[in-house]
Amino acid sequence: METMYFVGLGSLAALAFAGIMFGRVRRESPGTAEMARISDAVSRGAGAYLKRQYRGVGIFFAVVFVILLCMAFAGLLSFFTPFAFLTGGFFSGLSGFIGMKTATMANCRTANAASQSLNRGLRVAFSAGSVMGFTVVGLGLLDLTFWYFLLHFWYTHVQPVATEAELIGNITANMLTFGMGASSMALFARVGGGIFTKAADVGADLVGKVEAGIPEDDPRNPAVIADNVGDNVGDVAGMGADLYESYVGSIVSTSALAVAAGFGMHGVGVPMLLAAMGVLCSIIGTFFVKTKEGASQKNLLTALRTGTYISAILIAILSFVAVRILLPENTGVYFAVLSGLVAGVAIGALTEYYTSDSYKPTQKLSAASETGSATVIIGGLSLGMLSTVAPVVIVGISVLISYFVSGGAQDFNMGLYGVGVSAVGMLSTLGITLATDAYGPIADNAGGIAEMTHMPSEVRRRTDALDSLGNTTAATGKGFAIGSAAITALALIASYIDKVHQIDPNLQMDLSITNPTVLIGLFVGGMLPFLFAALTMDAVGKAAQSIVVEVRRQFKQIAGLMEGKTDPDYAACVDMCTKSAQKLMMAPALIAVATPIVVGLILGVTGVAGLLAGTTVTGFVLAVMMANAGGAWDNAKKYIEGGAHGGKGSDCHKAAVVGDTVGDPFKDTSGPSINILIKLTSMVSIVFAGLIVAVHLL
Repeated sequence: METMYFVGLGSLAALAFAGIMFGRVRRESPGTAEMARISDAVSRGAGAYLKRQYRGVGIFFAVVFVILLCMAFAGLLSFFTPFAFLTGGFFSGLSGFIGMKTATMANCRTANAASQSLNRGLRVAFSAGSVMGFTVVGLGLLDLTFWYFLLHFWYTHVQPVATEAELIGNITANMLTFGMGASSMALFARVGGGIFTKAADVGADLVGKVEAGIPEDDPRNPAVIADNVGDNVGDVAGMGADLYESYVGSIVSTSALAVAAGFGMHGVGVPMLLAAMGVLCSIIGTFFVKTKEGASQKNLLTALRTGTYISAILIAILSFVAVRILLPENTGVYFAVLSGLVAGVAIGALTEYYTSDSYKPTQKLSAASETGSATVIIGGLSLGMLSTVAPVVIVGISVLISYFVSGGAQDFNMGLYGVGVSAVGMLSTLGITLATDAYGPIADNAGGIAEMTHMPSEVRRRTDALDSLGNTTAATGKGFAIGSAAITALALIASYIDKVHQIDPNLQMDLSITNPTVLIGLFVGGMLPFLFAALTMDAVGKAAQSIVVEVRRQFKQIAGLMEGKTDPDYAACVDMCTKSAQKLMMAPALIAVATPIVVGLILGVTGVAGLLAGTTVTGFVLAVMMANAGGAWDNAKKYIEGGAHGGKGSDCHKAAVVGDTVGDPFKDTSGPSINILIKLTSMVSIVFAGLIVAVHLL
């Protein structure tokens, strides 16, 4: 109980620091009137998109709320569950909204700061990213604290339970539900934002750079504002909602495993206290992010990594204290925390290796452009597939270490608890990790504003350096999100099985691969990420087609546009992207929610267990492949634009642009959305476990 007071303090500290960073960014000068005008257009476009998205998502949440309420009246759920679902979705959406508003405010300020020095531009963009990172952490811990104290009071004073195990079980069962709300909101944010941003990006690139031969972010391109809007609604708001859900999901699922592991309330306190300590460590780490004028890409990466690594080292030290105090008889749990920390850092480093143009894989991919776009695409697919090997090995080693050091050899449940703790360890420094990720789209927008306002070449050189760094941090952030999703999903699967046993202690679950329901579930689960990726890729393609037609129309019909005498109709492209994204995101989102319920009603609880295992395995590998291939294609293009293989405008550059265009939905729509799919299927399965146990065909 006392531990939760520290969690509350951690929440307040994170939100206070986010407020300080917001104030710091806001005090920066927005630059010239033209820079402020473009930034305002991006902000209004992003705001209009989110307003329409939240209106549509609100209908979905209302329907699910009614369904959950009916299940509560039927005795299949607690009456707290529907309301926990709503708060999870609300805080997830709120964190994305705050991050997006900050990012759109910061883009022109970053560009203006870069006119003074490279370090100043880096600090402004990173400070804005920090608002996103610490808002997610702060709101996540606030939601956890609120529900813990409410439920603890209810089950100790209003409707008291007999044992501590029952108390913890009731608290965590209800808290897991707001994870479903957060997952649902994250999926809509990622899928919708991803469709928006990539439709605009593809349309702008294909017609602007390839057909018209004008630079990226040229103000004559009608889709350029929509492209910048998309960076914010997809990579900022979407990523924020995504990692909010991973963060709270890992903490709650691990807490739910504490009872079965025999750790009681102290076991619940470990992931909670780690999260609170992570806030302090992340805040300290932000003060070490700085660089010097003329810094190379490796120097800039080192500047961001220094802050992240210092935070990781600090939490590694403090977590020993937490485990020693709460679980003095099982300090092996500490090594599970270390395992998760090291795995997160390693996955981020490997993602950087495969996607940054500072290393051979991406440089080799850029060289493939010498023989045309086909070899660029083949090379990117090969690179993406190869890049899956190391993350799978890392996650596998991390799971084994976490399982056995926590006592898995003696008690299966203790081992599972250790796996959950490793996921919390990986996400404990989320504040600064997400800050480095949200930095990317802010730097990208700053580079676009520098291009559109014709800032001096020295400023453009600095913003290009920040933009290139942003591509790498965005790629590493996606790798981190996918890796954490895989380990979190393992803890959630264990929570699902534990939930089924709570509902029906006498139920015998045959989870062997020879059980036909498990095997069918595995096949369906293995297929689901591919179906989901197909639908999201197709959605981007359909939306992009309409943007391509519109951009071509404006180039032909608006007199003086190509000469720079007349402004294009930016609003038309923003509106088209918004409508397309809202319409096309529904099918993949509903399939993600409905599949575990349908499988459960037909195959029963064992079929769902197979489904979750299949989705986790294939989803993890497919997401890594798509994210890394897309990131490598993007940075291969940037490498050529830096002067390699003939530079901008060359045949090699045109081939690389085609590769980047293919990679856009890979890395920014389908790949990142799959990691939410992995967790959402588990969350839905846990919430609807009572229904599945009571009603199933086989």
